[in-house]
Amino acid sequence: MPETDPSSDGTDRRRFLAATGALGALGAAGCLDRLPGGGDDATESTVGQIGSGRAGRGLPGGTPIAEMPDLEGELTVYSGRGEFLVGELVSYIDEQYDDFSLTVRYAGSTDLVNQIANEGEGSPADVFYSVNAGSLGALADAGRTQALSEEVTGMVREEFRTDQWIGTSGRARTVPYNTDEFSEEDLPSSVMAYPEEFSGDLGWAPSYGSCQAFVTAMRLIEGPEATRSWLEAVVESGIASYPDEFAACQAIADGEIDAAFTNHYYIQRVLDGNPEASIATAFTEGDAGAVFNVAGAAVVDTASDATLAENFVRHLLSAEAQDYFARTTFEYPLIPDVEPIGDLPTIDELDVPDIDLTQLSDLEPTIDLMRDAGVEV
Repeated sequence: MPETDPSSDGTDRRRFLAATGALGALGAAGCLDRLPGGGDDATESTVGQIGSGRAGRGLPGGTPIAEMPDLEGELTVYSGRGEFLVGELVSYIDEQYDDFSLTVRYAGSTDLVNQIANEGEGSPADVFYSVNAGSLGALADAGRTQALSEEVTGMVREEFRTDQWIGTSGRARTVPYNTDEFSEEDLPSSVMAYPEEFSGDLGWAPSYGSCQAFVTAMRLIEGPEATRSWLEAVVESGIASYPDEFAACQAIADGEIDAAFTNHYYIQRVLDGNPEASIATAFTEGDAGAVFNVAGAAVVDTASDATLAENFVRHLLSAEAQDYFARTTFEYPLIPDVEPIGDLPTIDELDVPDIDLTQLSDLEPTIDLMRDAGVEV
């Protein structure tokens, strides 16, 4: 996981007020513009823009698509990321090349891992694009991936890849809170201190995959008994349940609850709809509340052209793609020269736990533990 920045003190590192003025419009609502990226150097830039405007955001760093190997031939991508989130990006890449034919099949990441397994050596999949590291690890553990070149894996930090798969964007666990009721000093630096050391009303989305992965991280880091005690304590506190983590963040902005346990980008999405919303982002330190997970891609062992498949994966790490993730899905870009949207800490400034991300897909014992502790899952 990302390392801490030793130059930052504990408070500055874990608590940052979420952005208001810097948020761009949600890209899914925009059109596909093949325009330079804005700023004084726009006419000279080779960086194309995907989706809605940057709202004052400068050109991203990293390698533009124009400087990447051309894509030529036929490619099939199995995408565990939803079309509504990444369809515009995938279409943009496809349409850059006249001699490139792309087929994308969308489904759940776990379902696609199982599909590739069932298809065996006859699978048409060339690239597997996953919403999380767990599914990537599962496919690699099954021997169904091909090693990536060091030229590609070297594009991101070692915490976000193996030789078999690579992260393409990231999401941090956070504690969003209501700024009308609490200040940063009121929030514990340890997730295990909730709810005992926090006087406000809490919320979460226990049936949501990201929340279950968060509890899985706690089970792996703290052990099952400590996790059970924590779960029992939050249930006893009357924690409110929501269908998803965006709803939990919206409930904070609406004054229904005071804080919650969510991924960081849901806070940004609330602010995108209402820049004046009374919500900000807090980070815990080195525990399950600070886990950083990644979406990523792998070349499937059945790929008919492994070079083409790897070059498509490389395009997901282009300047355009990384900027798209920041502006449209509000995720963390994994290329150092592309900044996240909002006044968020950089990846280097996050104090995250040392954990094998692929283990976060082991949800069955977590769900059993949650149910035993009285959580309605």
